Amino acid sequence: MLTTRAPAKINLTLHVLGRRSDDGYHELESLVAFTGCGDLLTLAPGGELALSVEGPTAAAAGSPADNLVLRAARNLAERVSGLRLGAFRLTKLLPVAAGIGGGSSDAAAALRLLARANDLALDDARLQAAGRAAGADVPVCLAPRARMMRGAGETLGGELALPPLPAVLVNPGVAVATSAAFARLRLAPGERTNFGPHPNIAPAMMPEALWSALRMGRNDMERSACIDAPVVVDVLAALAAAEGCKLARMSGSGATCFALFATRRAASRAAALIRGRRPSWWVKAAVLR
Repeated sequence: MLTTRAPAKINLTLHVLGRRSDDGYHELESLVAFTGCGDLLTLAPGGELALSVEGPTAAAAGSPADNLVLRAARNLAERVSGLRLGAFRLTKLLPVAAGIGGGSSDAAAALRLLARANDLALDDARLQAAGRAAGADVPVCLAPRARMMRGAGETLGGELALPPLPAVLVNPGVAVATSAAFARLRLAPGERTNFGPHPNIAPAMMPEALWSALRMGRNDMERSACIDAPVVVDVLAALAAAEGCKLARMSGSGATCFALFATRRAASRAAALIRGRRPSWWVKAAVLR
C-alpha cells in the first residue's frame, strides 16, 4: 500500500494579465505555496483501476467516476505502455470548490503514487503531460513547494526557498465557481488587464521582505468572488482583525481566504478565536511552504 498527502494549494498572489486570443484561456501570474494539511490518497498497486472516496467532504466531491484521480491515472496509462495501475482510496478532508486546488492536488498525488509504483521519475515528460491534460493546476501540485506559476498553469518557475509562513485558512462553506469568477472579469480574447506588475519574489527572502512584497501583490479575482459570495467579505474582515495578522487575502477563485502571521502561536490563537465565533466555518492553522 502506497500513501501520500494531497496538500492544499494557496495562491499567495493571483494576477490576471489578460485573456489569450489563441485558446481563450486567462493568462495568470501567481505565487503559490502549499500547506501541511490536505487530503490523503492511498494506492494498492496491481489489478484494475478503481477509486473509493471517503471522509468528511466526500459527499461534496461528486461521483468517484468523475474524479480527477481517475482522469490523471487514465491520462498516464495512455502515455506509458503497460502502466501498473491499482485501487485508489481517497480521504477527502479539504473543502471542495474552495480555491485551494483540492481536486488538482488529488490528481497530482495519484500521479506521484503511480510514479512510485512504476519507477518513473517525477520529471518524466509523460507524467507532466498527463498532469497538464488533467487540469491547469495539476502540474504545479506534482512537486508541492512554493514557486511562481504563469500562463494557464503550464509555465512553472523554480522552487523558492521561502521562509515557513504561519497562516490561518478559512472557508465559509460556500462554493465559488471558477468559471463564473473569470466571467465577471469580462475580458475579450486578446484583451489585457494592465492592472500592474507582479512584485519580485526572490529565492530565500527573509520574512519581512516577503511580507512587503506580498502586500504589493493582489488577487484579481477577489472582487468577483465577494460579489458572488458576500460571505467572503466577512471572512476577510475576520482574518484581518486577528491580532498579529500581516496580510489577509483570498486564495484562487475563493471562497477560502488566508491570513499570514509572524509565529505559529499567533496563527493558532487566531484560528481558535475565529473557530469559536464561527463554528460553521472550516478553520485551519497551517504553515505554508
